[in-house]
Amino acid sequence: MNDYIKINSRQYWKTIIALFLGSFVTFALLYSVQPLIPVFSEEFNVPPSLSSLTVSLATGGLAVSMLFMSGLSDAVGRKRIMTIALLGSAGLTVLAACSTGFLPLLLLRFLQGLVLAGFPAIAMAYINEEFDPATVGLVIGIYVSGNSLGGLGGRLLVSALTDFFSWHVALGLLGIGCIALSLWFYFNLPNSKHFTTNKMTFTARLASLQEELSHGKMLALYGTGFAVMGSFIAVYNYIGYSLMAPPYNLSQTIVGCLFLIYLVGTFSSTFMGKMADEKGSATVLCLAVGIMLAGVLLTLAVNLYLKILGLAILTFGFFGSHSVASSWVGKCAVTGKAQAASLYLLFYYIGSSVIGTIGGEFLLWNGWTGVVILVGAVLAGTFLLALWLWASEQSVGYAKQQH
Repeated sequence: MNDYIKINSRQYWKTIIALFLGSFVTFALLYSVQPLIPVFSEEFNVPPSLSSLTVSLATGGLAVSMLFMSGLSDAVGRKRIMTIALLGSAGLTVLAACSTGFLPLLLLRFLQGLVLAGFPAIAMAYINEEFDPATVGLVIGIYVSGNSLGGLGGRLLVSALTDFFSWHVALGLLGIGCIALSLWFYFNLPNSKHFTTNKMTFTARLASLQEELSHGKMLALYGTGFAVMGSFIAVYNYIGYSLMAPPYNLSQTIVGCLFLIYLVGTFSSTFMGKMADEKGSATVLCLAVGIMLAGVLLTLAVNLYLKILGLAILTFGFFGSHSVASSWVGKCAVTGKAQAASLYLLFYYIGSSVIGTIGGEFLLWNGWTGVVILVGAVLAGTFLLALWLWASEQSVGYAKQQH
């Protein structure tokens, strides 16, 4: 008789809530400073591209660190690594709130990304190991909902508190609240019962990663993750500069409320994932990237409502693109799904850091139009990449029919 966590048991609900809160804390901390990028520019007298490093360095640190967290959890244990990640990053947020200089703030954000990687890198493995296999899909769905709600909640809270008090108070209260939630996580998440050590050596892991990078289709999917995430983050990093300036003059709180558009992604990721099962991943990926491109072009409109509509369309396309590309990576994995997923997330978060930062230079060059030119060019290239994937799938299907 197995001792998996069964649906609707008392332990099931405690574990579900703990994982949801862990996911919520992770993304609340990671993206909480995104609406503050214009504030940092003004306070520290730095250009937008440098101010955006408060987001880019955190996501870049997280991307690199995720590659090593799996091996570390093999030695230390799943729950311990996840708890250290949550408590450590929340504590670093409190320290960041005390920063009086820009460089210390950047250093703390980078360290936060390195530490925070321990939760998303391990949580999925914990779910697959500890829950009844019949309920894993549902549990992962609940866990992922914590991602979007955490990212949304962190941004909204910090935006509102910054308007009423200051960004120091906003980050400090967020950090303290996340420490409390992290402690609840620690005391309520059951210890691992099905954890088995992965004896793969570092050399073997490296060889596996190299194998994944040697296949054209996988590289195209990794490139898609890089491009769509980078484009999405660049738009949300710098849209605030446009909307807080004339002729709109929106407040920090109102700009923060634009992140409510993220809720569109809760629908589009599920909707387009199901459509990919019916119509094929390549076809739906082309559609999703095309929607993103149409959305970013619409943000060029002077009318505020059209601009916000463009943001919503872009968001719909992004979550659909990410959902289709990430699931396709698992289906096409060459050496193993875990290695392929790690590489996809590496490219995904590096795209956030690289394109998210470069967007600031385009903002200085030509305002919001400059950002749209950058993102539009990246998405146009991504659309061509998606078309290549579609053509490859069509040729494979034709070859199978001939046999």
